[in-house]
Amino acid sequence: MAGGRILPEEAEPRLESHCLPGSFVSDDGSIYVFGFVDGRPWQQMCIVNQAHRGCMDILSSEKYLLMLWQDRVECRDIQNLSTGEVEGDLIWVKQLKDREKQCTALPLIPDGYVTTTLPFYKPLAPQLRARKLALGSEHAVLLSSDFTVYSWGSGRHGQLGHGGVEDEAEPRIVEALHGLAMAEIAAGGWHSVSSSASGDLYVWGWNESGQLGLPAKSCSEEKHRKTPQQKRLSGEVTPSLSEANNTVIKSANKITALGDSNVFISIQAFPALLDLPEELEVSKVSCGSRHSAVITREGKLFTWGWGNYGQLGHGQSNSSDLPRLVEYFVRNRLSVLDVVCGTWNTFVFAQQEAF
Repeated sequence: MAGGRILPEEAEPRLESHCLPGSFVSDDGSIYVFGFVDGRPWQQMCIVNQAHRGCMDILSSEKYLLMLWQDRVECRDIQNLSTGEVEGDLIWVKQLKDREKQCTALPLIPDGYVTTTLPFYKPLAPQLRARKLALGSEHAVLLSSDFTVYSWGSGRHGQLGHGGVEDEAEPRIVEALHGLAMAEIAAGGWHSVSSSASGDLYVWGWNESGQLGLPAKSCSEEKHRKTPQQKRLSGEVTPSLSEANNTVIKSANKITALGDSNVFISIQAFPALLDLPEELEVSKVSCGSRHSAVITREGKLFTWGWGNYGQLGHGQSNSSDLPRLVEYFVRNRLSVLDVVCGTWNTFVFAQQEAF
């Protein structure tokens, strides 16, 4: 995960992930950075500094580490960080006024948000009343306090959900979801996912690797390369998919879409309603660069999309354009409480089910 926060005693941990390397803050003030650091893979570094006590949240990339304090946000350059260093060079600070000191989770801060790219801070209009913010590679998705979804940034893969591929410089309401009480949002590399207060799941954007759970050509070609035994072991679920202007039904051996038996979706520019098996309701959502994950209200985890690095958790590196149950947690009687997708990985917080 690429972000973490110090927790009060007996509080449940909250997973966070915003970028490629992982990082977290421990309760003793140490910051751990691991993964692809300083241009090299498989690095793990610990920044030990008692002065970090009171750090509330962090947001990291390969180059920068943003740290949220009660009265400020700091950015440090960690690109050339070595194990012997206690912290990177301080390159940017934003002081928070007394009235602004209520924020506890990045990237949102009062009156705006921070990113790990220059200029680090971007303002938001107060009338948006931002409740949650998810940052993709080239776009942003915001959930307001009245449960309305906004998006802006690059739209070249339909990731804004406005029905086209045009860019939007300012936050714009996702009209297809307007009037629905939305509860969760997530932004992947070039796709977006949102769930409603009633547990319905909506997806839109780029579907090159099946990350929307809609029929993808790359996944179909991968399936045809499988042996019969691999197909039997794949364990894919077969949800029905409902869209505003089209209905797509996938089964284990065919794809049907308004009379066309070979329809693939590359870009879904409007939010599409994605049904999970058994009409399961969604409680949490997360997106990686090209994969997606959701938790149901029963504590089950489903993942789909690009799986080349094993980020789907199905014991193999196959991609999937069908939401699939991650059986590991069921077999081990674990209830999934939280999920965070990194760029090419997935972090899960689960607890043992009561016997």
